[in-house]
Amino acid sequence: MSTLAIATAREVFDLLRDDLTAIERELGRDAVSSVDTITEIAEYLRGGGGKRIRPSLLLLAARCLGYDGSGMIRLGAVVELVHTATLVHDDIIDGADTRRGRPSANTTWGNEKCVLAGDWLYMQAFHIALEERNFKVLDLLISLTQQMVEGELLQIQKLGRPVSEAEYYDLIFRKTACLFSVSMQLGATLAGASAEQEEALACYGRGVGLAFQIVDDVLDLTATEEVLGKPVASDLREGKTTLPVIHSLEHGTAAEREVIRHVLEDGGFVRSSREQVQEILHRNGSVEYAMAAADRYAEQGREALVPIEDSEFKRALLWVPDFVVARDK
Repeated sequence: MSTLAIATAREVFDLLRDDLTAIERELGRDAVSSVDTITEIAEYLRGGGGKRIRPSLLLLAARCLGYDGSGMIRLGAVVELVHTATLVHDDIIDGADTRRGRPSANTTWGNEKCVLAGDWLYMQAFHIALEERNFKVLDLLISLTQQMVEGELLQIQKLGRPVSEAEYYDLIFRKTACLFSVSMQLGATLAGASAEQEEALACYGRGVGLAFQIVDDVLDLTATEEVLGKPVASDLREGKTTLPVIHSLEHGTAAEREVIRHVLEDGGFVRSSREQVQEILHRNGSVEYAMAAADRYAEQGREALVPIEDSEFKRALLWVPDFVVARDK
């Protein structure tokens, strides 16, 4: 990342420092249950870190429309709790052993306890959201949860077989971009945004969320395990067809398509090696193709902000897509 980008990142963090600190305190309170196991799991997950990008987007959405109330702290914690709950369930479904360079919670506490802890986190998120006494907030969160669950079920149905780009974009909207978009809408709702402003911020969240997931999928195939904090090519090994793979399946030779299909069918690198797949992606320019798509969605996000009045918070929102595309983990 360039020196300019790092300076901008520092500026954005300074802009949100107090709010993010307040959200961390809120999350610390929200992670406590009368059942010790739930508290232990919730604290372990919170200690795993993370970019807090979804709460940050909610804060920026609310503040760029002039909101300065405590609701954004509560709802910032809500979207992070929802995100954490999805990660717990994803790790169980995927049989993941690591998350962010640490053992995943299910390897320590087991699937049964972790799936219930994930359910508790979802309900805790809704419990906190109720404090806003705002039906629009609840409507957004219910619709979000339904879409995310539907996305996970659709992905399970498609495991081990190629999918089209249209199917891929539908999946990553439901699983990732939807939460980005709703985070923006929640901030807009708190600020009493006009329909035009809310739509603009929702479109921004969608573009940034799609770019975020595409980059995630590229990094899964190209980064090192030390940087990722999990095994390389986990998605392909689990039978998930991501954008670079889709591109090579559509543009590669018959022999190249066969190599990739073997991995999807075998659920791992049995008949084909990871190095073979990476070389196929390189020959077909598939990583570059996927990154170009991420750039397009990032730009769509920036363009969506045209109706939003200029401010230091809007300037921060304009920077976020660059961070999302340029990150290395």
